[in-house]
Amino acid sequence: MRSPHAFRNGESPTSRDHTHFHSTVAAQKLRRFNSLILLLRLASFSFSLASAVFMLTNSRGSGSPHWYDFDAFRFVFVANVIVALYSLFEMGTCVWEFSRETTLWPEAFQVWFDFGHDQVFSYLLLSAGSAAAALARTMRGGDTCTANKAFCLQSDVAIGLGFAAFLFLAFSSCFSGFRVACFLITGSRFHL
Repeated sequence: MRSPHAFRNGESPTSRDHTHFHSTVAAQKLRRFNSLILLLRLASFSFSLASAVFMLTNSRGSGSPHWYDFDAFRFVFVANVIVALYSLFEMGTCVWEFSRETTLWPEAFQVWFDFGHDQVFSYLLLSAGSAAAALARTMRGGDTCTANKAFCLQSDVAIGLGFAAFLFLAFSSCFSGFRVACFLITGSRFHL
């Protein structure tokens, strides 16, 4: 009689594992795709954190206006802090995916979570930057920027950094949208 542990047709102990097989080329494409997403998330984190820091340090003394006196500047600060924290979390999930070769949560939840949050936070940054840009333009037309050029310049830098964070998060949203489309078509977040 055959042993129940005998292997048939050239099976080996590792061939019974339920791991997914990817060719070398497919694995390289997957690593490049994940590396690009990680790079976009790193850029989004860096720019949103820099924007929040520039806005937070935008106070010149008792005679100068303070950023927290203006609602639009507070909106820029809060939106960029939220996006920096979200991007930091997403970088952690990317590193998790690199090291474990699996997603942090179930795949269906992960693709929709990434896509939905990328969209929401992109629009959050865009609306905050737009509101602050309109305020900065109004201030430039008045006496505020004539008397306090450094305050207005630092506000403009913070707003510009926030718009750069928006661009990187929007690109990241395009890639997470690609993952959603692949998931809906093939049942996997990658087209491979």
